[in-house]
Amino acid sequence: MNFTVIEGWGTLPDGWRYVEVAGVAVDAKDNVFCFTRGEHPVIVFDRDGRFLRSWGEGLVRRAHGITIDADGMVWLTDDLHHTVRKFTPDGRCLLVIGNPDTPSTLQGGKPFNRPTHVAICPKSGYLFISDGYGNSRVHKYSPDGKHVMSWGEPGTDPGQFNLPHNLVTDREGLVYVADRENHRVQIFDGKGTYQGQWNNLHRPCGLFVDRTQNGGTFYVGELGHALPVNVSMANLGPRVTVLDTKGQKIARFGGQFAGEKPGEFVAPHGVVTDSRGDVYVSEVSWTNTGQHEKPPREIRSLQKFVRSD
Repeated sequence: MNFTVIEGWGTLPDGWRYVEVAGVAVDAKDNVFCFTRGEHPVIVFDRDGRFLRSWGEGLVRRAHGITIDADGMVWLTDDLHHTVRKFTPDGRCLLVIGNPDTPSTLQGGKPFNRPTHVAICPKSGYLFISDGYGNSRVHKYSPDGKHVMSWGEPGTDPGQFNLPHNLVTDREGLVYVADRENHRVQIFDGKGTYQGQWNNLHRPCGLFVDRTQNGGTFYVGELGHALPVNVSMANLGPRVTVLDTKGQKIARFGGQFAGEKPGEFVAPHGVVTDSRGDVYVSEVSWTNTGQHEKPPREIRSLQKFVRSD
């Protein structure tokens, strides 16, 4: 399995910028929805990178996660708004989960304190929300937004979390959680019972399961070093690793170190595939690097890769 970058994919209108793309999702027509931290929060392209529309202006505090459900509805996780919201594809809000601008007690376990992502079970329609920066929990909700249960606490043991940053569900309803600062993906059933974990990952940040591929193929966007002491160490990312249903590595792409050449990464934050297996990777390069430079600069925020087997 090989991945070739399409240089320059996605043409923004004149004068527009992403700042950075926190999340990316694809609908049934292979339209690509980018959840940005710029002036235009949701920017939509067709699969060839032609701009279609934008929406969400003035509604988003800080973009984090985006998910498109089986009906084409768009779920946005806004970590500084402390909400998960359901929208129509053209931006009409249908449902709000959480108390806008009102975080729960830090690490208190109740929703939400800076939630990060939402996954939707294909069998039951239940929602699973990772919570996130200010909690160490996963919350389960009914499709109409009613809280069902929660699990998790701070720590490193099975079932504990150190920044649950992203999550997905497979065909059978298992829940996979990117436990970022514990360097692992943990696996649970739909009732929060621990099933196992995948290791040998470095700060797993983005997470996606392509349910159409080989019974389920997992894509993990990994961040690079977090400390000055390991800045010169190779093979820590940033990169994307592809796993099978048992957590075995199928492929990996990106450089040995962070880089700005096509096909390299600075800070992969979201990953998704389309109906042809092509991969879109969004990056928070401004937060990771660009804002700290003098003068600050916007760095590449989105890349498309064509898969070949």
